[in-house]
Amino acid sequence: MDSKAIMDIGVAVALGAAAFASAISLGIAVAAAMGAIGRQPEASNKIMTNMIIGCAFIEAITIYVLVFAFMYAGK
Repeated sequence: MDSKAIMDIGVAVALGAAAFASAISLGIAVAAAMGAIGRQPEASNKIMTNMIIGCAFIEAITIYVLVFAFMYAGK
């Protein structure tokens, strides 16, 4: 196995792990936000805003891994 094949496998594993972790953490964040809104509906605007910002940060990690995957796939 040459170094290119090893790097391709590593990039694929990293992208899969990042996507899996992102999906799990997004599910946890949304579930917690929905539970908080259920307990305190009058604060739903603040909760939703904070949840959306948090989800954007979580998705950013996956996008960074995707960009690195494209970078290394081109080499």
